[in-house]
Amino acid sequence: MERTKQRRRGDTRQRIQDVALELFAEQGYEKTSLREIAERLDVTKAALYYHFKTKEEIVVSLFEDLTKPIEDLIEWGRQQPHTLDMKQEILRRYNEALAEAAPLFRFMQENQATVRDLSIGDMFKTRMLGMREIIIDPDAPLVAQVRCISAMFTLHAGMFVLHDLAGDADEKRQAVLEVAIGLVTQAHEGTERPS
Repeated sequence: MERTKQRRRGDTRQRIQDVALELFAEQGYEKTSLREIAERLDVTKAALYYHFKTKEEIVVSLFEDLTKPIEDLIEWGRQQPHTLDMKQEILRRYNEALAEAAPLFRFMQENQATVRDLSIGDMFKTRMLGMREIIIDPDAPLVAQVRCISAMFTLHAGMFVLHDLAGDADEKRQAVLEVAIGLVTQAHEGTERPS
C-alpha cells in the first residue's frame, strides 16, 4: 500500500486524486471544495482545473484507476472454466485488488448517499455484477451460489469490520481470504454429484 502511494506521488493528476481522497475522508465529500484541494496541494485552482473540472471527475478517475485490476480480473475470469481452482484464484486476486483500493472503498462506505448520486454508483454495481458472473455457476444449487457470493462479500466485510480486531493487518486479510476460500470450496463440494 505504501509502495502504491509513493508510486502515485510523482504524477500531478495522481497527487490531486490522493489529496482529494484524504480530504474526502477527513471532512466528507460534500464539505470538501476544489479550492481546499488546490490549497492542500499548494497549486492554483486553475492548475487543478487543468486536470479536473469537478470533484465528481476526481472521484470517477479514482474509481476507474483503482478498480482497473478488478475490471481486468473480471475479463480474465470470463475466459476461464468455472473450476474450484479458478474461483480460489479469483478470490486471491480480488483480495489483493481490494487491499490496493482500500482508501476508495472506505470513501464509498462512508459516503454511500453521495456514491449513489455519482456515476460511480452504477459503475460499481456493474463491476459487482461482473464479479458475481465469474464467481458463481448459474446451474449450481441456490445454496452453492449464495456461498460463492458470500465469499466475495466476506472480503468486502473484512476491509471494514475487522479493522477493530487485534492483530496484524496482513494476518487479518489472510484470515478473511481463508474464510472466503472455504465458502467457495463448500459450494463446489455441494455441487459435485456422486459417481
